[in-house]
Amino acid sequence: MASTEGKYNIKAISTMLGIQPGTLRAWERRYQIIEPIRNTAGHRLYSDEHVAILRWLIDKVNKGFTIGQAVGLFEKGNIALQSPESTNHSDYSVQLSDDILHALLSFEEMKAHQLLNQAFSLFSIDKVTIDILGTLLVKVGHMWESNEISTAHEHFVTSFLRTKIGNIFHGLPVDGFLPKVVAVCGPNETHELGLLIFTLFLRRKGFEVIYLGTGIPNQDVELVLREVDAKLFFTSCTIEQNTKATSDLIHHLKGCFPDLIIGTGGYAFDQIEGDMKQDLESHIVGKTKADWEGWLRSNLQ
Repeated sequence: MASTEGKYNIKAISTMLGIQPGTLRAWERRYQIIEPIRNTAGHRLYSDEHVAILRWLIDKVNKGFTIGQAVGLFEKGNIALQSPESTNHSDYSVQLSDDILHALLSFEEMKAHQLLNQAFSLFSIDKVTIDILGTLLVKVGHMWESNEISTAHEHFVTSFLRTKIGNIFHGLPVDGFLPKVVAVCGPNETHELGLLIFTLFLRRKGFEVIYLGTGIPNQDVELVLREVDAKLFFTSCTIEQNTKATSDLIHHLKGCFPDLIIGTGGYAFDQIEGDMKQDLESHIVGKTKADWEGWLRSNLQ
């Protein structure tokens, strides 16, 4: 059992666990999850037991839980207080992603719905959409391309996810001071969920996104860009044979709208090399949330 004797001051805890003293004090005030021991001078001292609790909470926060959710789980009891390094349990979000995929590929829509609701009750919207649904999306794409699943399976999964993501998308508020965004899948593209997840990320940041989806003629894209006076445009390409047509669209729009900020991504563009990669490098937004944040910062300065 961890010692309850006060040993560590707040600076030592901050260094050991990588948590800012202000954050630790805020957690203590709001959740009363630990109560530091006070020495004769009134300074906080933390015990080994406190360190174990904080390490457990920080591990859960790093895996996508909010601090409130982590505290709630801790208060339910039966928690093994170990350091993350001493256990080989994987991120629960990975297990949920696999379980949702298995349910969908078995056409068990109700089970998938329940699992997804569980994910949203445990994790933030960004964690669910990017880490859980995004991971699931990549797996489905690879399975379909390698003929491990049928087109019917792929369509069923896609339809389910499109509906769920769309419901979140339309319920998010818009910041009217941010520039408008138009998003459309590249020419001849049929896979839209990757772009939809990216536009959900933009909506979470407050951008008003006019999402057009698949099958939109280039002249209609131009029409919408002019009509809404968009400042940003995003497109995606997942199929290798569509890279040239998507690249041509990007260059055409650059010619028509010199001030338009254009971003692109998708599995096919992740694989390009040579002249095309060099040509499009400044437009490729990346594959992770950190990549997306960095691309936006560098292009909106």
